[in-house]
Amino acid sequence: MHLGIDFGTTRSVVALADRGNYPVVTFSGHDGDTYDYYPSVCAVNGDEFRFGFDALAVAGQPGWELHRSFKRFLHGADGGFERHARLGDHSIRVVELISRFLQQLKLDLGTRSSLPKGTHVDELPAALAVPANAHSGARLITLEAFRLAGYQVVAMLNEPSAAGVEYAHHYRSTITAKRENVLVYDLGGGTFDTTLVLMSDRKHDVLKSRGITRLGGDDFDDALLDLALKQLSFERADLPPGALTRLQNQCREQKEKMHANTRRILLEVGDALTEPERAALGIEHDRICIVPAEAYRQVCEPLVDRTLEVLEKLEHEWAVESGNEQRADLAGVYIVGGASALPFVSRRLKDVYGRRTHRSHYPSCAIAIGLAIALDEHAGFEVTERFSRQFGVFREGLRGERVEFDVIFDSDIELPTDGGVREVRRRYAPTHNVGHYRYVECGWLDAKGAPSGDITSFSDVYFPFDRSLRSNAALERQDVLRASHPFCEVEERYRVDRHGIVELTIVDVNDGYERTQRLTQTDKQCRAS
Repeated sequence: MHLGIDFGTTRSVVALADRGNYPVVTFSGHDGDTYDYYPSVCAVNGDEFRFGFDALAVAGQPGWELHRSFKRFLHGADGGFERHARLGDHSIRVVELISRFLQQLKLDLGTRSSLPKGTHVDELPAALAVPANAHSGARLITLEAFRLAGYQVVAMLNEPSAAGVEYAHHYRSTITAKRENVLVYDLGGGTFDTTLVLMSDRKHDVLKSRGITRLGGDDFDDALLDLALKQLSFERADLPPGALTRLQNQCREQKEKMHANTRRILLEVGDALTEPERAALGIEHDRICIVPAEAYRQVCEPLVDRTLEVLEKLEHEWAVESGNEQRADLAGVYIVGGASALPFVSRRLKDVYGRRTHRSHYPSCAIAIGLAIALDEHAGFEVTERFSRQFGVFREGLRGERVEFDVIFDSDIELPTDGGVREVRRRYAPTHNVGHYRYVECGWLDAKGAPSGDITSFSDVYFPFDRSLRSNAALERQDVLRASHPFCEVEERYRVDRHGIVELTIVDVNDGYERTQRLTQTDKQCRAS
């Protein structure tokens, strides 16, 4: 047996591989009901934390604050392992927060799940998933959090790649010699990813991946909340934090109940507020906001448009590189992710792709199931992942007169499938005393070769080319001076492992002095057009 674990923004899903079967693990909630997911929530009361169903059990009790979507703290990943998240008045390291959540998940897998009694979760091999557009820092923290929580992690796949395995398991008949490419559309709780996968026999080659780091179900919840607040003539700042959170939760619940025939969305605003809150806001206990489904669709349309723009860009890039007519060789478009269950999302995709559109029977569980299948050696699937982002460094050109961007790892390079690494080396003779390296990862490059899409910068790296500065612990405050001759000969060594995590080593070739570090992000993140 082994596990496929999809750590999601709003819900986490676990699937089990057991003798050719891949059931989703269910959990018993405090209300006695059975759930096919584990809630990605935490509750805080002073220095006390609770996670998952235990967090939901204390929600609303005096002193407890419920926090959802804490996975989004990974998107910045500034400061690496020392990055902190603020939950109310409490500050905690992101890696510790996620690790504690995963520890509770592991405990509940052993005590309140459908796993066979006596199962030792920490002895089961586990595959986990990350968004295809996740940056190196987010991947590194995710992997470390699972390891700190005691999981035996043996593989980490991009989420759309795992969904592609689940597609092949259920829709193998759609794949022919002329149509082998499947476009995976993954709209989750916090991120959007799309991946083009070549499926030949049981070998899956990820051709291209693109995504949007901060676009998912949370944004659709906010759109519904804003429509309700507009009816009430309130701004978000007018509501107490607790009231705002409860209204957001109600919006999420009503959004998830929508189906193709939904015409109106009812939000019981008064019932979501406490008596003092209703009195302060002048809202009756039975106050209901009725949001027309069509009005909701219209405000969400720009969000869906952004996802389609990414699909179009990915397809266009592939068409140019392969010389094939756009969309001509698609076996199907596979729709997965919890937010993709919104009826107007699949309707819009069908307008564009027609009958080739397939929506997963288990949109919220497809990734976990795919992970379980991919890890099962008897299923015979082989997945080749690609880097999925552009990684490079800014450098000065023409002796400082202009700034240029050098790509080090292209988004289409294949990642190693074993314990090895892919390496790139650069050697030169610097004529300035201190090297200041500014690295970024981005979705793609524009026509001039500049970073574009979601851009995340790394913590700056400094290296003393002048040997007299090697005891200086504050190189960032050292004036950069140029000399008429090189200080030394330097080699940069960049390694990316099978998880897409980048490690940098800078070496003075003349005397062997070197510095090595894994690269993590700063908090400087933006979206460029």
